[in-house]
Amino acid sequence: MSVNLSKNGPALTAAYKEVVDEKSDTNWALFTYEGNTDDIRLAAKGDGGLEEMIEDLSSGKVMYAFCRVQDPNSGLPKYVLINWTGEGVKDARKGICANHVLTMANFLKGAHVTVNARADEDVEPEVVMDKVAKASGANYSFHKETSNRFRDTGPQGPVGSVYQKTNAISEIKKINKDNFWAQAEKEEEKRRLEERRKANEERQLLEHERKDREAKEAAQRDKRDKERAQQIDQQKKYQQQLEAENKEQEKKSYEGQDQNEAAQRKAVRRGESVEKANEAASLISQRALNPREMFKQRERGITPSDSDVPTAAPASPQPGRLQSPFLSKQVYEPEQPSSPQRQASPVSASSASSVRATEEPVAVNSYVQEEAFEEPAQVVAYEKNVSEVTPEETSERGICAKALYDYQAADETEVSFDPDDIITGIEMIDEGWWRGYGPDGHFGMFPANYVELI
Repeated sequence: MSVNLSKNGPALTAAYKEVVDEKSDTNWALFTYEGNTDDIRLAAKGDGGLEEMIEDLSSGKVMYAFCRVQDPNSGLPKYVLINWTGEGVKDARKGICANHVLTMANFLKGAHVTVNARADEDVEPEVVMDKVAKASGANYSFHKETSNRFRDTGPQGPVGSVYQKTNAISEIKKINKDNFWAQAEKEEEKRRLEERRKANEERQLLEHERKDREAKEAAQRDKRDKERAQQIDQQKKYQQQLEAENKEQEKKSYEGQDQNEAAQRKAVRRGESVEKANEAASLISQRALNPREMFKQRERGITPSDSDVPTAAPASPQPGRLQSPFLSKQVYEPEQPSSPQRQASPVSASSASSVRATEEPVAVNSYVQEEAFEEPAQVVAYEKNVSEVTPEETSERGICAKALYDYQAADETEVSFDPDDIITGIEMIDEGWWRGYGPDGHFGMFPANYVELI
């Protein structure tokens, strides 16, 4: 960031003008930063020269000093700019402040000598004044020589020499001090590039890890979906197998029931025929007259006398009909329209022929035929009621259930229903959730405890 000179601009400008003004007693001004910001403020000023200014320098701050000194050669006023960087300043702060040197030099313009100092020995008055003397150019000391310069004054002493041995280490240190700010700026730029490179590497690494994590999660999700689909398919196959087995068992049970009912009906008809034959034989044996003789008499027009009729035989209220409790009771078992096949009976052939010759057996047979003719209607109705719900229709609809409560679907994967609605084609995919076709034909899931199987 650039240095800010506008916040405290009036105070900074006033202090600078006091130092530049030769009529003013103020001959130095010291500037520094406000805390860790880039705002420049006036730290101190005075008229005590370099000795007084050195006392206000701080080893933990970056400061800028602007001083007015007198050139030792010419006696003219010279201006010195001191860029002070204390030894306790952090390297990061040094790099930031290195960019502000040029701005401060433009603001404190008119400096004849610029000194970059880090320690107290760099700002000693003798060192600073020596640099000022070197920077002044021509040496005006010859004006002070007397006119008897070439006068013989007697024997002279040994001639001295101004030669000084060059110290390479000190010269290197001076060069390094001059190049300090340039090196600091380069190091700061290098550090920024390194930080930027590391940030890019970390970002790429995080991106790579995120992609790997997402790929693993997608693979695990696909695997779970496949396992779920396999479980559902296995459950469907198992359900279909159970339905086929149940259908086969129901079919076998229906066939067994039909066979049992047919056998029972056949046994009942056989027993009834035997009982009817025995009843007819017992009734015929009670007659005193031979039926053949009775028919002959009727053909001749002769009525049998009362003496021929035994008193033990009761008078029939209706001529030609036999009185028997067996014939008068109604048959409750369903029979076929055709008369049952007669079986062998203990009655002799002559007795059976005499029974068929009489009118009473004809009446009895007609009565039994009338009763049997009315029975098939009940049998047909019964068979019709049984055939209303067939196993084939139940198997086509699959497992069915009746709704006990109302349920509203939360999304498209569920079904809605009201109490007493029928859900068909149920698949028991889970203990708490089933799937099936709702009343509107939509296929989806629903809670299993809201219905009961039918």
